[in-house]
Amino acid sequence: MALAGVRVIELAGLAPAPFCGMILADFGAKVIRVDRTKTGMSLDTQARGKRSVAINLKTAEGVALLRRLCIQSDVVLEPYRKGVMEKLGLGPHSLLMENPRLIYARLTGFGQSGPYALAAGHDINYLAMSGLLSRLGRSGEKPYAPLNLLADFAGGGLTCALGIVLALLERTKSGKGQIIDASMVEGAAYTGSFVWKSRRIGMWDRGRGENMLDSGAPFYDTYKTLDGKYMAVGAIEPQFYKQLLKGLDLDAGELPPQMSFSDWPELRRIFTQLFASKTQADWSKIFDGTDACVTPVLSFEQVSSHPHNQERGSFMKDSSGEECPRPAPVLSRTPAEPCLTSDPAVGEHTVEVLEEFGFTKAEIEKMLAAGVLECSTVKAKL
Repeated sequence: MALAGVRVIELAGLAPAPFCGMILADFGAKVIRVDRTKTGMSLDTQARGKRSVAINLKTAEGVALLRRLCIQSDVVLEPYRKGVMEKLGLGPHSLLMENPRLIYARLTGFGQSGPYALAAGHDINYLAMSGLLSRLGRSGEKPYAPLNLLADFAGGGLTCALGIVLALLERTKSGKGQIIDASMVEGAAYTGSFVWKSRRIGMWDRGRGENMLDSGAPFYDTYKTLDGKYMAVGAIEPQFYKQLLKGLDLDAGELPPQMSFSDWPELRRIFTQLFASKTQADWSKIFDGTDACVTPVLSFEQVSSHPHNQERGSFMKDSSGEECPRPAPVLSRTPAEPCLTSDPAVGEHTVEVLEEFGFTKAEIEKMLAAGVLECSTVKAKL
């Protein structure tokens, strides 16, 4: 796999950092999640392919142990607020002195500098600060955040993974590691570069929810079908719009021009009425094989059985039968090989991992007895 041989220490967190770690693990990195002791079960739902070590960081021995793990690794993935790791003596500058090849990724909401660097926040706050939230929502309604996808995952975990891979690539030339300051505000804004850069060509001149791509255009929206499901319409170009009208059995000569903004409400009314007259399956039969840019809005229960997704194997099941997306993109020579076994319990691999890092059984037993370490009694034994 593409990242085979890369050792990653992921300090346990929620959402963005675990997603970043899962991406790295899917593509071959050895990702070790460092959990705190006495935490019970992990809330990491993106732990695929990772191993867990539980360390008591309230002890000097635990901090020293984590330092040893970090300086013997390629990447440290840290999701804490600014200053937390420095208080432990495990800040990037300290670790890079001992391991100049280390890549230290800091994934936070507001970044490592600025007035908000120490502030708490969530996806919706980072999205708000990026400028993008102001553009999201239907006309006449308040802005809304599309789940927590844009800041946490696109601008956070995925962008951070890109930074790590870029730093690994650069290290092959310089032999040096570096610090990655991954701000979810900036990552979300960067993800929205198209919105920023296309303002100058008039794509966003109208208010929120009144432009072509933000639900303003009737030919770029979703419509409810007879059976209560939905179809997605993205017929922007004239040749695609022509195919849309053909599928709807409409005569272009009897309709307002496609780009007549003032007539968009009337076009939407017509489209809404027509789509409500047939089921999703009916419309799929009509539009499949055309260039109308009309597709069914698939539920989680439908996606894997759709012929296109089925042929590509776009979704997979783990050992417990739980379905999820296959890692993307697909590499021809070194594709991802996601682990399909169950996610690790907190401390499940404590002994196994420490032995790989050169600790003796006696040292491990001593730290377990002292409460410096925890080892899952269910799945792992010394």
